[in-house]
Amino acid sequence: MSSASALYFGEVVHARQRPRAHRLRYSVFSLLLDLDELSALSRRLKLFAYNSWGVFSFWDKDHGNGEPGGLKAWVKTRLAEAGIDTPDLRVTMLCYPRIFGYVFNPLTVYFCRDDSGRLLALLYEVCNTFMERHTYIIPVLGESEGSVKHSCAKAMYVSPFMPMECTYYFDIAPPGERVRVAINETDAEGQLLYASFAGRRAPLHDRMLGRALVTHPLMTIKVMAGIHWEALRLWLKGVPIYRHKKANQPVASSVEQPVVSGGT
Repeated sequence: MSSASALYFGEVVHARQRPRAHRLRYSVFSLLLDLDELSALSRRLKLFAYNSWGVFSFWDKDHGNGEPGGLKAWVKTRLAEAGIDTPDLRVTMLCYPRIFGYVFNPLTVYFCRDDSGRLLALLYEVCNTFMERHTYIIPVLGESEGSVKHSCAKAMYVSPFMPMECTYYFDIAPPGERVRVAINETDAEGQLLYASFAGRRAPLHDRMLGRALVTHPLMTIKVMAGIHWEALRLWLKGVPIYRHKKANQPVASSVEQPVVSGGT
């Protein structure tokens, strides 16, 4: 059976420029999930479950407004706020799955297309370790074979080592045989942090999920452990700490103007 859902094996890279240089590189994998395929995937795969416990699982409560079964409706509502309304919306999302019941997704990217496959908008869902979530909804004005570029002001506290007065510059190569999600975070003085995930596509079936389990055991726990380990390294380097600024709402979203879109 043909499926839009897939696995992407690759690497996460972070490179901090100021006030102390700091780099990291981790091997990870992500799932690309078609929201219309979730129930069918749960029935077809022994190692994947939808809104129930599994070795690998996806829960609506981890995304959007958390309403069970309501994730696509939530996406449609966010797109309507941006003036985008299509009756045949297809949504795929790039995210980490729960592994043995645990996940933390620093960034989930939703790719929103019409029935012809044209990319209409990207949703960038950012989560922090304070259980807060903010989604930036940005229409796509043009798409090339290279990448889609967006920018927006930072609206939610993410890291104790990054100030709030920052701008995100996204550079996205939509999922194909490969995928790339790159972010440059800048402040008034210039670039602070470059972060990216680049991966190669693999079919989503039990054999590949089994391979992911062997090659990336307890990956989602390691993601959270890695966040704290890198935070310790930054603290030891003397990088200034910015106290948590509580979000006005734990789950929020904003429509952003596509200042930059398309290009290479």
